[in-house]
Amino acid sequence: MQRGIKTVDVRAAQEDITQVQADVIIVNLFEGVTEPGGVTGAVDRASGGLISRLITSEEVTGKLNETAVLYAIGVNAPKVVIVGLGEREGLDLERIRQAAGSAIRAAGGEGRARAKTVATVVHGAGLGGLDAGSCGQAVVEGSLLGAYQYQDYKGDKKAGIDELIVVENDEAKLPLIEQGAVKGRVLAEATNLARDLVNAPANTMTPSDLAEAATSVARRGGLTIEVLDGDDMKRLGMGALLGVAQGSDEPPKLVVMKYTGREDADTLALVGKGITFDSGGISIKGREGMHHMKNDMAGAASVIGAMEAIGRLKPDRNVVAILPCSENLPSGSALKPGDVLRAMNGKTIEIISTDAEGRLVLADGVAYAASLGVSRIVDVATLTGACGVALGPFRSGIVSSCDRLAQDIAGASARSGEGFWRFPSDRDYLELIESDVADLKNSGGRLGGAIVGGLFIGEFAGDTCWAHLDIANTCFSDKTRGYQPKGATGVAVRALVELALL
Repeated sequence: MQRGIKTVDVRAAQEDITQVQADVIIVNLFEGVTEPGGVTGAVDRASGGLISRLITSEEVTGKLNETAVLYAIGVNAPKVVIVGLGEREGLDLERIRQAAGSAIRAAGGEGRARAKTVATVVHGAGLGGLDAGSCGQAVVEGSLLGAYQYQDYKGDKKAGIDELIVVENDEAKLPLIEQGAVKGRVLAEATNLARDLVNAPANTMTPSDLAEAATSVARRGGLTIEVLDGDDMKRLGMGALLGVAQGSDEPPKLVVMKYTGREDADTLALVGKGITFDSGGISIKGREGMHHMKNDMAGAASVIGAMEAIGRLKPDRNVVAILPCSENLPSGSALKPGDVLRAMNGKTIEIISTDAEGRLVLADGVAYAASLGVSRIVDVATLTGACGVALGPFRSGIVSSCDRLAQDIAGASARSGEGFWRFPSDRDYLELIESDVADLKNSGGRLGGAIVGGLFIGEFAGDTCWAHLDIANTCFSDKTRGYQPKGATGVAVRALVELALL
């Protein structure tokens, strides 16, 4: 199946929101406001005070992500959506993204009522007092993320919007908003690409399919790409990756994508776990929820999405993406508990659980990155259920040997609105994966599982500054909230891009 970027036309315009030609217009309201001001006040006056009456009756409160839909109220658009921004104090870009995503879904409609053109005010840039360019980015980002639908296998598809108009009455703010809108669109489209890859069924997202998706991104962005096969991996001594792959008939792939920003700049390596289906292998998982294990390649999908955006935004930094891709299945030739593998850097690994396979493919991926002489390595993986036990569904985990890199990731995630939390990285935890027969064992049991899993991968980074992002608990959402529809989240795409832009 051909996979590309799903686009919406986005433009910024200096117009009066009450006069703009659109199927729907979106305005906002702060919680606790009794008389709407700014653009919402203009719409209220055009409606003969309808919004004010709804506020008085408490049918509209301005709570964050609350939406109200009004029809034929005296503006050019036949439908108006009012979205709540929450309390004015503490308004930030993430709340703007959330509100924009909620509003765009309320605006959508279906069939003949489908909104093809949606016009929105720039939440936060007026009475909110925030930077207009940043608000423009957040509004476009949240809108396009909120409008996302995965419908590749739906016979009765529900089409999304075709055009998003970002409306600003102040001409002086328009250039900043236009600039922010461009970045917001790129980040949202790249995230939605990652969502598409993760949502795809495993029978159409094999290691070869994932490599083809990366190749398409490389061609669009002018990146170089090399796809290594099993023979190449044998030559490089990648026994850990090959060990995981030996249980499947699908051949493994190691994808290497390179973006050159400036020849003399340092190089950031992004390593994404690409297990396109994880049964657990011989240490097989229970049947409950196994259908979700098509998402075990979400780390690789996030890196592919990040490279899509990097190819379009053109940072000065050099970036190399490395994607070790395989299936993890049980068969007569599959890896067994008790086996010993030798990774690319020569370290030997005793297999305790074949369901701890992600750290094995990442061991060779990270070792390969270190062999390229990069300055920093960030691996991204759906690594451990333990991360979800520790952090719940709202934050991803960080394990790192490098304080500065961990701080930079935290800063990048703050700008992207994606929550990350750093675990301790004391080397005492490595005692849990000491082996009697090899250099390491691939599982230390349940205690400290997210930390130990990350530190295991770090043993293959050598002296290179390294960090591990565990997205097992955040790569998929079981319900819709804000700009996140139910399903794949595309988590880490935007944070990785912000890290590359530092």
